[in-house]
Amino acid sequence: MINRLIKNIEKTNAPIVVGLDPMLDYVPGHVKERAYGAYGETLEGAAETIWQFNRAIVDATADLIPAVKPQIAMYEQFGVEGVKAFKKTVDYCHEKGLVVIGDIKRGDIGSTSAAYAAGHLGSVQVGSQVLTAFDEDFATVNPYLGSDGVNPFIDVCKKEKKGIFVLVKTSNPSSGELQDRTADGRPLYEHVGELVAKWGSDCMGDSYSYVGAVVGATYPEQGKVLRSIMPKAFILVPGYGAQGGKGADLVHFFNEDGLGAIVNSSRGIIAAWKQEKYREKGIGEENFADASRLAVLDMIDDIAGALGTK
Repeated sequence: MINRLIKNIEKTNAPIVVGLDPMLDYVPGHVKERAYGAYGETLEGAAETIWQFNRAIVDATADLIPAVKPQIAMYEQFGVEGVKAFKKTVDYCHEKGLVVIGDIKRGDIGSTSAAYAAGHLGSVQVGSQVLTAFDEDFATVNPYLGSDGVNPFIDVCKKEKKGIFVLVKTSNPSSGELQDRTADGRPLYEHVGELVAKWGSDCMGDSYSYVGAVVGATYPEQGKVLRSIMPKAFILVPGYGAQGGKGADLVHFFNEDGLGAIVNSSRGIIAAWKQEKYREKGIGEENFADASRLAVLDMIDDIAGALGTK
């Protein structure tokens, strides 16, 4: 799957991923009204709202992007109906030819980790049938329980030719409370980066590993160090846009081949219709997905400018 992700990036010339992290506040009123009219102000109505919102954004941007990243918590908050919307979103994005990164941040041990890996990336045996559940292409994994929590995912990746992105240095402001702690004279995130490189060395695609890393755009200097520690790991870079990351911050996340990283923007794209810069172009609630398309184009241009690939 890492090979396919790279092919999609090369085809679109857009090393970006759209984070499908819908909150009801991001959804225009007419979309909510239609869903509530059909299902009431219920969990089912909320799930229908975010599904219709996602579909419109995917329709408007799919030809420009290589991948999407739905964050499962935004769906789980609506219970079983929300999880159904998550699955519908994954399937629809696959129909559009997009790589799907399931942002699930799972991290447990033993049979529990194996079950998460099977549910999101692999398959389960039901009687005589072998069935897939969520069927994402990649998943985000929390490594802070150690190798016991990561190895079951790697086993599934080898079998299914899928991938993971391991949390190494996250974009949130308090990440340093733990990730920057010194161990043996070096920050903890550097030790985790070394583990990522080790785990990935045993499951390579053509040029990059199935085992990637999550490193926030808000920490460009740390990203530079981690790029050298993990030369064969693709880096998923959150924190662009709404969290403060800019194209100029991202240069060192990429390798000399122009690959090696994919940059995420969530609310900066899916809630772009709320931004004044797009409202000034005559885009409002009714054509909210057009604002998302323009936001993707602006992001592509910003990153290309920073990388010198315009």
